[in-house]
Amino acid sequence: MLAVTSAPRIDAKKRAVLDRRRQEFVTTKWQAEAYPHRMNMYPIPPLDDITLEQFEEWAIARLKVLAELEACQFRNRTADETAEYMKPVLDKHLRLSPNSSQSSEVEVERKRDHYSHWTLRLAFSATADLRQRFSRLEAQLFKLRLRLDRADERKAFIESLPMSWEVVTEEEKKTWHSELVAATGLRRDEEESWFKTEWEHVPDLVERRQCLLKKGKAYVHVREQQTMVVNEFARQLELGLEQAARFLPRMDEDNRLSPILHHLSQSFVAPDAGYTEASSIGDITTPTAASIDGLSQHFPLCMQNLHRELRKNNHLKHFGRLQYTLFLKGIGLSLQECIIFWRKSFKLIADDKFKAEYLYNIRHAYGEVGGDANRRGRGYTPYSCQKLLTEPAPAAGQTHGCPYRTYAPDNLITLLQSFGVTDRALLQGVREDVGKQRYHIACNRVFEHAHKGPIKKVKDEALWPASELDTILHPNGYFKRSFMLKNLGREGGGEVKMEGSGE
Repeated sequence: MLAVTSAPRIDAKKRAVLDRRRQEFVTTKWQAEAYPHRMNMYPIPPLDDITLEQFEEWAIARLKVLAELEACQFRNRTADETAEYMKPVLDKHLRLSPNSSQSSEVEVERKRDHYSHWTLRLAFSATADLRQRFSRLEAQLFKLRLRLDRADERKAFIESLPMSWEVVTEEEKKTWHSELVAATGLRRDEEESWFKTEWEHVPDLVERRQCLLKKGKAYVHVREQQTMVVNEFARQLELGLEQAARFLPRMDEDNRLSPILHHLSQSFVAPDAGYTEASSIGDITTPTAASIDGLSQHFPLCMQNLHRELRKNNHLKHFGRLQYTLFLKGIGLSLQECIIFWRKSFKLIADDKFKAEYLYNIRHAYGEVGGDANRRGRGYTPYSCQKLLTEPAPAAGQTHGCPYRTYAPDNLITLLQSFGVTDRALLQGVREDVGKQRYHIACNRVFEHAHKGPIKKVKDEALWPASELDTILHPNGYFKRSFMLKNLGREGGGEVKMEGSGE
């Protein structure tokens, strides 16, 4: 006979008090999501099973879209320019076909969109800064998609939303017609259709005086529905991010998901970009130890700072040497020339000490000595912006890493000014970017200001494909693009003469 032990009885009122903090997670009414529309407000999380590979890959694809959208904002592109630029980006990474499409991938595309949104919502809910940045970019993406949607499908989506608005009746139109036209700026080619809602729901329209206020109600033209929908999306997302922040500690218990979420949150600082040999100028000319001083004008701030410290002190500490050695390797400097460069730079150190304490590390970085990977001759690859931005901050006396992140704002501005960056508007933009932790955007801002003439020439004459002017995400990419822009029109026989190279 099976013995059953009854648990002590808990009063219902006490149980309600005990469960209050967990009620939102315990008592759920979630159902499997259907996708009747191309657009999605993401009100509930997805429930179907997916693989860990899909979980990460879909989120990375969405992250690339958000990064490009943020770059459009940094470049001050208009709404039309942003829409034109983002169409191929969306088609490549996060395509959403309309209902009228005959594609068999419609449901898969919408599922990918749904899951990727919620994955990033978890990844970026950890801090207030990440939540604010994610919310802003997701609202921009939602607004862009709403704009690009087919008119009939956009209307159907908006009508399906449980929004708190009422259609203005014909009797109200007659009563307030002249005031409605004056307040909402009705144009002749627009339909005479309005709706009303609580004025608190459209604070931006009230501020701009683009609606009629009557008895606590805001009378709004139908064209402003999209603005209201975007505002409601942003409001719901902000609330959802706060809820996700409370739920996030539970994700730490899952050793499958927490590393992925951590990697995604790091990638939001700056999207990852692997080094490619295309960033070398070895196919144009051969860099030498003697040419580095001349080439340093094309270096990003992180490498310019290391180069200056090296010339000033005739020495760099370990992590600075490693970062700089890999960068020089990436621009095409051979191992032998790199050894010559460091030996001459460390001119206050005796030969025996240089060979004993420094030579091995240089050879190891190039893959000539060391472990299995190095035995195959590859060595380490140059550091990307993401790696520089997510590594531990340098200690006192060290100069490696990204100055946009490691320097205090005032010290950063002084550093930039010492390298000739003096434009006040530019420095203010850099300060704002750094304040929002958009370090790679600040670096790109400085680059585009320093190369605005050649960049304009390239764009006006269509000399390069648009992809060659995307956001820079790697120090070696910065160098190669700067070198090519500053040497426009100087190509001859496939070679470009470099200052200080003696070639």
